[in-house]
Amino acid sequence: MAARSAPSCHLRLEWVYGYRGHQCRNNLYYTAAKEIVYFVAGVGVVYSPREHRQKFYRGHSDDIISLALHPERVLVATGQVGKEPYICVWDSYTVQTISVLKDVHTHGIACLAFDLDGQRLVSVGLDSKNAVCVWDWKRGKMLSMAPGHTDRIFDISWDLYQPNKLVSCGVKHIKFWSLCGNALTPKRGVFGKTGDLQTILCLACARDELTYSGALNGDIYVWKGINLIRTIQGAHTAGIFSMNACEEGFATGGRDGCIRLWDLTFKPITVIDLRETDQGYKGLSVRSVCWRGDHILVGTQDSEIFEIVVHERKKPFLIMQGHCEGELWALAIHPTKPLAVTGSDDRSVRIWSLVDHALIARCNMEEPIRCAAVNVDGIHLALGMKDGSFTVLRVRDMTEVVHIKDRKEAIHELKYSPDGTYLAVGCNDSSVDIYGVAQRYKKMGECVGSLSFITHLDWSSDSRYLQTNDGNGKRLFYRMPGGKEVSNKEETKGVHWASWTCVSGLEVNGIWPKYSEINDINSVDGNYIGQVLVTADDYGIVKLFRYPCLRKGAKFRKYIGHSAHVTNVRWSHDHQWVISIGGADHAVFQWRFIPERKLKDALHIAPQESLADSNSDESDSDLSDVPELDSEIEQETQLTYRRQVYKEDLPQLKEQYKEKQKSGTSKRRERAPGNSIRLHFVHGYRGYDCRSNLFYTQIGEIVYHVAAVGVIYNRQQNTQRFYLGHDDDILCLAIHPSKDYVATGQVGRDPSVHIWDTETIKPLSILKGYHQYGVCAVDFSADGKRLASVGIDESHTVVLWDWKKGEKLSIARGSKDKIFVVKMNPYVPDKLITAGIKHMKFWRRAGGGLVGRKGYIGTLGKNETMMCAVYGWTEEMAFTGTSTGDVCIWRDIFLVKTVKAHDGPVFSMHALEKGFVTGGKDGVVALWDDCFERCLKTYAIKRAALAPGSKGLLLEDNPSIRAISLGHGHILVGTKNGEILEVDKSGPITLLVQGHMEGEVWGLATHPYLPICATVSDDKTLRIWDLSPSHCMLAVRKLKKGGRCCCFSPDGKALAVGLCDGSFLMANADTLEDLVSFHHRKDIISDIRFSPGSGKYLAVASHDSFVDIYNVMSSKRVGICKGATSYITHIDWDIRGKLLQVNTGAKEQLFFEAPRGKRQTIPRMEVEKIGWASWTSVLGLCCEGIWPVIGEVTDVTASCLTHDKMVLATGDDLGFVKLFRYPAKGKCGKFKRYVAHSTQVTNVRWTCDDSMLVTLGGADMSLMVWTNEMEGSREKRPCDSEESDTGSEEDGGYDSDVTRENEISYTIRALSTNIRPMFGIKPHLQQKEPSMDERPPVSRAPPQPEKLQTNNVGKKKRPIEDLMLELVFGYRGRDCRNNVHYLNDGDDIIYHTASIGILHNVATGTQSFYQEHNDDILCLTVNQHPKFINVVATGQVGDSADMSPTAPSVHIWDAVNKQTLAILRCYHSKGVCSVSFSATGKLLLSVGLDPEHTVTIWRWQEGAKIASKAGHNQRIFVAEFRPDSDSQFVSVGVKHVKFWTLAGRALLSKKGLLSSLEDARMQTMLAVAFGANNLTFTGTISGDVCVWKDHILCRVVARAHNGPVFAMYTTLRDGLIVTGGKERPSKEGGAVKLWDQELRRCRAFRLETGQVTDCVRSVCRGRGKILVGTRNAEIIEVGEKNAACNILVNGHVDGPIWGLATHPSRDFFLSAAEDGTVRLWDIADKKMLNKVNLGHAARTVCYSPEGDMVAIGMKNGEFIILLVSSLKIWGKKRDRRCAIHDIRFSPDCRFLAVGSSENSVDFYDLSLGPTLNRTSYCKDIPSFVIQMDFSADSRYLQVSTGCYKRHVYEVPSGRHLTDQAAIDRITWATWTSILGSEVMGIWSRHAEKADVTCACVSHSGISLVTGDDFGMVKLFDFPCPEKFVSVWGLAFYIIIFSIRCLIISTFSHVIAKLCCVLLWKYFVFLNFFSKLPKSLTLK
Repeated sequence: MAARSAPSCHLRLEWVYGYRGHQCRNNLYYTAAKEIVYFVAGVGVVYSPREHRQKFYRGHSDDIISLALHPERVLVATGQVGKEPYICVWDSYTVQTISVLKDVHTHGIACLAFDLDGQRLVSVGLDSKNAVCVWDWKRGKMLSMAPGHTDRIFDISWDLYQPNKLVSCGVKHIKFWSLCGNALTPKRGVFGKTGDLQTILCLACARDELTYSGALNGDIYVWKGINLIRTIQGAHTAGIFSMNACEEGFATGGRDGCIRLWDLTFKPITVIDLRETDQGYKGLSVRSVCWRGDHILVGTQDSEIFEIVVHERKKPFLIMQGHCEGELWALAIHPTKPLAVTGSDDRSVRIWSLVDHALIARCNMEEPIRCAAVNVDGIHLALGMKDGSFTVLRVRDMTEVVHIKDRKEAIHELKYSPDGTYLAVGCNDSSVDIYGVAQRYKKMGECVGSLSFITHLDWSSDSRYLQTNDGNGKRLFYRMPGGKEVSNKEETKGVHWASWTCVSGLEVNGIWPKYSEINDINSVDGNYIGQVLVTADDYGIVKLFRYPCLRKGAKFRKYIGHSAHVTNVRWSHDHQWVISIGGADHAVFQWRFIPERKLKDALHIAPQESLADSNSDESDSDLSDVPELDSEIEQETQLTYRRQVYKEDLPQLKEQYKEKQKSGTSKRRERAPGNSIRLHFVHGYRGYDCRSNLFYTQIGEIVYHVAAVGVIYNRQQNTQRFYLGHDDDILCLAIHPSKDYVATGQVGRDPSVHIWDTETIKPLSILKGYHQYGVCAVDFSADGKRLASVGIDESHTVVLWDWKKGEKLSIARGSKDKIFVVKMNPYVPDKLITAGIKHMKFWRRAGGGLVGRKGYIGTLGKNETMMCAVYGWTEEMAFTGTSTGDVCIWRDIFLVKTVKAHDGPVFSMHALEKGFVTGGKDGVVALWDDCFERCLKTYAIKRAALAPGSKGLLLEDNPSIRAISLGHGHILVGTKNGEILEVDKSGPITLLVQGHMEGEVWGLATHPYLPICATVSDDKTLRIWDLSPSHCMLAVRKLKKGGRCCCFSPDGKALAVGLCDGSFLMANADTLEDLVSFHHRKDIISDIRFSPGSGKYLAVASHDSFVDIYNVMSSKRVGICKGATSYITHIDWDIRGKLLQVNTGAKEQLFFEAPRGKRQTIPRMEVEKIGWASWTSVLGLCCEGIWPVIGEVTDVTASCLTHDKMVLATGDDLGFVKLFRYPAKGKCGKFKRYVAHSTQVTNVRWTCDDSMLVTLGGADMSLMVWTNEMEGSREKRPCDSEESDTGSEEDGGYDSDVTRENEISYTIRALSTNIRPMFGIKPHLQQKEPSMDERPPVSRAPPQPEKLQTNNVGKKKRPIEDLMLELVFGYRGRDCRNNVHYLNDGDDIIYHTASIGILHNVATGTQSFYQEHNDDILCLTVNQHPKFINVVATGQVGDSADMSPTAPSVHIWDAVNKQTLAILRCYHSKGVCSVSFSATGKLLLSVGLDPEHTVTIWRWQEGAKIASKAGHNQRIFVAEFRPDSDSQFVSVGVKHVKFWTLAGRALLSKKGLLSSLEDARMQTMLAVAFGANNLTFTGTISGDVCVWKDHILCRVVARAHNGPVFAMYTTLRDGLIVTGGKERPSKEGGAVKLWDQELRRCRAFRLETGQVTDCVRSVCRGRGKILVGTRNAEIIEVGEKNAACNILVNGHVDGPIWGLATHPSRDFFLSAAEDGTVRLWDIADKKMLNKVNLGHAARTVCYSPEGDMVAIGMKNGEFIILLVSSLKIWGKKRDRRCAIHDIRFSPDCRFLAVGSSENSVDFYDLSLGPTLNRTSYCKDIPSFVIQMDFSADSRYLQVSTGCYKRHVYEVPSGRHLTDQAAIDRITWATWTSILGSEVMGIWSRHAEKADVTCACVSHSGISLVTGDDFGMVKLFDFPCPEKFVSVWGLAFYIIIFSIRCLIISTFSHVIAKLCCVLLWKYFVFLNFFSKLPKSLTLK
């Protein structure tokens, strides 16, 4: 039986031999104390060379693989492997955990690095994306995360000279990262031609943007910025694994075994070749180097650590060595000396001194070693090998005695006999050979009984028997030396074994868990003297058991440190130490054994701290079994609080059901009733499964909870106020030290903790996201800033919160068993305790984790269940109450004393200033002194002590006490029976509140004419309650059985009660004494009803499916209603008392005639015509609408109709009370819904005058009284009901613009595909045909003069050009809004188009640009707070929300200097459609385009996401903060307006309530503005503006505009509001209106744009001006005084812009777009000069050579020629039906070439006048035409086609020219072709998805600019015949169709889809720049 408790002795880790050199790098450093820190297995080691002493950090649960040293060199960060790996930051001096970082990485943590000031830590994961993560490690908070690379990352480092920059390197890459906001953005290092693309293994950063990196081939690569600038070749002869930067310079170590030191400029200082030193050997490989002063630390692949003193470099000092490669299995102990022998797969055998902690001998063998043994006199050492041989060495000098090979498979175990004569050798081929030692190891016998490999052997003390274990777990015995198997068990019974190392056998049964059949224990060794046993298993755990240990599942102590399997474990010869060895970690651990008697002294050394997850020293089962649990506690631990359906699931379920229902046609549903109800009083208190949940507030009110309600009870006035923010059972409650805030935790799938104000009853913060199923304990810290909570998930997670910010500070797994209480230390806010079932733990915060230590009980007691806990008068003292009635007194973590306090469990404790008060199951309240030495006073809770003012009756004496609190001169007591009592110090007891006891409550009846009701419950009581102001229980009667229903007789004198056993009784309603009882049924009586009028009959319904009818006068059964197929649920009488309506569990509605019970069939339509005396039925036509959308998962359990037949109240399984209009016909009626009950509402009843509704909660045992507020009588109350389930079916209205915007889908640039339907092989993949005069390919001569006609510019010097954006024509108005704003007092305006933000000066028209976005910008806002002047936020389109650079992001930037202040990578997929700053400017709100339209709040300066929630299932157009708030905002969208509040980290929303405004309907809302006094204005699709007070609609401004109101703007300085809509201009109306603060008066402004309809998308108001952005891409400034309009910006409107043409001699250009316009732009004046409406979409445009004519090609196949001077049509023609793609005048102006998508080019002779007759056309064009160019002499035309082929044709014959030599001699007038050998280099490697779309060569003929589908504008040399040539200039995103060169100075290019034109200036640099690298890009 002894094994039922763990041994009381102990092991302590004393030394670890080994160092992890394999698969790790840079893991060895000097600390500030000149100690050496490294790791091995799962242990961090701090070694002091001076004292030859090791300290251990053991906070990890698996192999450590990465380490970083803090810049101050005291703190260390280590990262581990595992499924849920974590990082620990710990102190190298105290080896205590400082911080734990977890929950982000998977698989493992490959690299770590601290930044310069040590505040941040970067980590790299081993997951598939090699995630890079930046931490604020002190707070345990992740700041940013991004996918690192597709392949392994080997090293990462902060750039210590540039803030927020990092560098990472790995397999064939190096990346340079910048951190901005929460965005980590990488740029890949450009290897260029300076070095080979190869794997980079390590790196170090230096000044001046220099980075040095070590490569796989031994070179050092030097980087400047992101470019490789030089290589130091042959720095090492093989891979460089480690690079260490220090003050003196850099040290590198490589695979070649060399250490090289370099100065700060990376010039070599010296080389140390370790292979050549006296300790060196061939194959030595350096993995880690650390240089400090004149000392260098070196770690090698083979697990050695060297220390080199620079001036004695030939004599490195070997500090540590260990086994390397393969696995370590062999372990033997010297029989007489403190020596251990180990042997490994690395073929070495090593002898360690356990006293000196050093290696004293080493010998290398030929084969891997698997086992070892030393003979009795210590002379011979036998080694078993992997190849089946064994070798015997002399211990003295390690010379060979004998080598024998009799077997082919590995030798796994060998042992000498105790008398030294034999050696037994166990082999993997299942045999054991016996050899004679004296006979020079001659074979003497063989044991062959096993069927599997031999694992363990033991000899008997007399050397006559051998026992073996094999791989099947069989234990066999053999006689020695012959090896005959012993089959008779009796023979071996009395044998004494010399050693015990077997894992199977009776004596070691207990080492196996109870129900396990697995074979995971590798080794055992018994210590007979100490009666303990040590085991080693596959999980890296060393365990200590008692010996013998007979019963399975024995208790143990456990020790962690090894990471994977521990292969062997042995006691030293004198039992002072235990030696364990790790298989894969190659480590040898030496543990000191501390026997019981020494344990007390050792306790002053605190037990090893460890993370809660990684188990502490003692096992979970470490102490003896505890007496049986108290019945109450046992009952409580069995409660799971799991729900089939959680309230959080409802929205999803509704959506699913709606999808299913869509097919059905929906009728227009009845409105919700005008009445509403308000919670008035709740009878009940949750005491049966909660403790310490009852407190006095600051002003003496009492706060407690019941069901889902937090109750504040005023005992003087007997009134209650309610916190109704929860939607399920509240399980715990704690009060803030200031006594005015309360924290409550609830049940839920993702349960929340609410912190709320007892005065205002408003939530201050809601905490969720880290618990599951429910929160069972909460506690505030003494300073009130923090909160601890415990969940009821499997591991009872403990979370520490900063509750105001809603931030999780730390988290840890608590315990497998239930935790009942958490208490924060009042003196140290970082400490707390948890107590629960066999659980007492002391916690300390460490960054993002909590470090827990178990309470140490010692011999003072048993490990008991703790029910309550408090701290004492110092930070070390704690007191806990146990389930046996004791109080335990703790100092630090040690139990110092126990005191008997109560009979039965101590459930509650409260600390006073000078003492304590306790309460227990015995119903006694005890007052104690401050040391629990004396009990000062006791109060017994007895009926006799009840004071006269009590609000009810005590059911029993000494009820179990669950909560105690003191204050205001009283003791407040909560009992298990649901009573709250106030005990006066002098003794009297006042009962304040009570409810039913445990058990479901179903029976409810209201009195026919008095304000009282009766309830009956499973707690076997019948109670009468007063509903009038006294709110108390008037009478109670105990029943023999629980009851399920009750009913008053019509005269109110009798009360009928149906019981659970099938009987029912009638009692006197006043005295509750029995009148009569019957027992005719076996099952539950479910409903009971007196007939109306005189109450002659009583109908009794049962679960036996019958209704019995009794005559009350004669007390006889007169009828039985038969025919129901299931149990009866509800019955109702008609007015005459002749007809019964019956509902059954099978959803049948049946009718029976009274009194005989004859069944009647009544048509459905007739039922409502019958007058019913009562209506409690839930079936039938009249109440079809009460069944919810999700009727399949929830039942409507009860209903009751008001006496005026207007309102039907229902209760359902989900705890909702709902009101419907009666009759509720049609499916899914509209309702008002109220949440207060937590689970099913079992019954609802109106009182006699309908003034109150009484509801019962089944499982929450509460009786709730609601007052009925008639329509119109109630004042508007913000906490009114929730409205109905389904969205309104009314159409939200229609407008084409809104529909288009709602349905638009945005493609992101990374997924761009060809804009033209091209086919064929791309040019860079085509095989080139060799031409006759092949020029040398690398010729860099200037281009051949005949290739392109040029004007002679730049012939002498070759310039380098770059493009710089100068002007943008265009504005994105068609699908964005509120995106034009004033800045700098109206001098500038800011807006966006494409992917650029534009700052436009109103006076000069100059523009400057923000170009950091990489995709379309969709929204823009300006920070209005004076502290953040000129701060702009823009949100862009993006891909999935994976935090990679293509994810959607919000950029916050300075509009003046264009500096990026923060980038927020969003969790919105697809894009960001709305952004808004809060009132203080510190918070930013963003809305996504993802399917849920997620709403997110950011603290943008930190890049931290505060809160996020799904917004709406349909598009949200705008969300804006209230201008005076940081916590309230409004979102509007498709049939949606929501009012949001930020509480901590939670977003609470209320839908806009249409209230009782006649004909108000929910329309699609498009814009929002704000007024004073919580007014909100929303613009609708119909042109109305809705005015909301709080979240209730209070009026509608009808037809504020004639069309949709797209934009609204609130002026902060005077509160005036600007609205913009879609209107036709008229005399009195305009598309822009300026309103007063309440939107009652307005002034309209017309926009003089000449459009038929003005559609305003953006408005903004400055000083005396209104700025307007329109859908037609115009930005207009309107004067408020004179209404004058000034157009500032123009652009194309719809459809792509395809056509672009530059004037031959002036700074003009034309653009033609699918919006049917051609526009003329003036570059010098920066404006649009003219616009021609063509009536059809235009595709191409071209000037004639003189510039006097313009040709325009249309999408419909027509082309037009205009005269420039008059804009008159000179001629037009349509010979083709499909789009014209290019149109060209010949240089001699004679011909016009027209290329179309009909695979044709037509020639027209212009000399014949405007008739435009086609003269000829080009034949055999293989695909549609893209571009055309004439030759300089007008004789040839080159045509690029859609199949990537270029053809040349003669003009005007159209004959195809095929002679390549002739083609090569042609000089072209222009070059716009993307095809041809001259422009091969413009096609990039990555052109699989997208194409180059256009090109143009400059007039100088030496530069070429291209545009592509990715939106890039690129600049090349011309010609560029080489493939993949490098690019000079680069622009950014948008799809580009055509580029033309203007006269030398400017390129313009046109952007498709985005309807804007961009102008680039290019610079000509002088020749000294021509030496710059090709990839230089100047923005």
